[in-house]
Amino acid sequence: MKYAIFGATGAVGKSLARELARSGESFRVVGRSLETLQKEFGPYAPRVENVVADLADPAAAKTAARGVETIFYTAGVPYTRFADHPVLMRNTIEAAVAEGVRHLVHVATVYPFGRARTALVNEDHPREPHTFKGRMRKEQEDLVLAANGRGGLRTTLLRAPDFYGADSELSYVASIFKAAVSGGRANVIGPIDEPHEFVYVPDLARTLVQLSRENAAYGHAWNLAGPGQITERDFMQRVFNAAGRKPRFMVAGPLMMKVAGLFNPMAREVAEMQYLFSQPLMLDDARLRALLPNLTKTSYDEGIRETVEELKARESGTR
Repeated sequence: MKYAIFGATGAVGKSLARELARSGESFRVVGRSLETLQKEFGPYAPRVENVVADLADPAAAKTAARGVETIFYTAGVPYTRFADHPVLMRNTIEAAVAEGVRHLVHVATVYPFGRARTALVNEDHPREPHTFKGRMRKEQEDLVLAANGRGGLRTTLLRAPDFYGADSELSYVASIFKAAVSGGRANVIGPIDEPHEFVYVPDLARTLVQLSRENAAYGHAWNLAGPGQITERDFMQRVFNAAGRKPRFMVAGPLMMKVAGLFNPMAREVAEMQYLFSQPLMLDDARLRALLPNLTKTSYDEGIRETVEELKARESGTR
């Protein structure tokens, strides 16, 4: 088995599966529920192998890594359990080294950078996270980069901004798509008129596969920027326009989120990262584009249109 997707049932994992299947590859999907794995990846049979494993269990992580060449690590954790990120990555790395895995490709975030010091943030920007979630993500990154060369394992990571797509139920903008398709009201995090960027999940998956095949990628961290700067308001208007509806939304600003956090643990965790909407952090991916000269990005209008069409098809049962 050449590829394994750890955390396969998330948005990025599902898109990676589609990308690998499209290119004729066989791959393993790793998750904690066999029923969910069979439901999500059954259409890819016989190219897909389902492996049930909880990465919190070192023995299970070794089983999941056994016999594969490349691991795509896309595993997520609830916002209230970010301390699990380094633990799960440590188990994955130890399993990969023990089982002779050649490559580990990790999907990372902008959290470790902390507040942006420059208009565009490249890979040399200081990593000085001022949030707990940023510190946990930095620790996770450090584990990945330090493991490069251990027992023949080569590692790399790709940082991406907020993403969107039909399977991105946990993204910041998921409420926008749901409201636009169903005719409801979107609940969004403010402020909504500052520069921001989003990446379309299929673009992220395609880039991860391309990155995994480049020897020069390993031993380094890479940034993937969105197709351009956009405000959350503009993004939201495009989503509702694509769905043929007038925008309806409620903005939760810093004060509202702080008050909500007094009663709701999830709101408290989200509020910690609200600085990314009031203090823009825009990625510079010039190095990645030099490494992958054929790198392409879907425009916001096209990605939004495809996402809305897919969600409508699912709602009407014509997927």
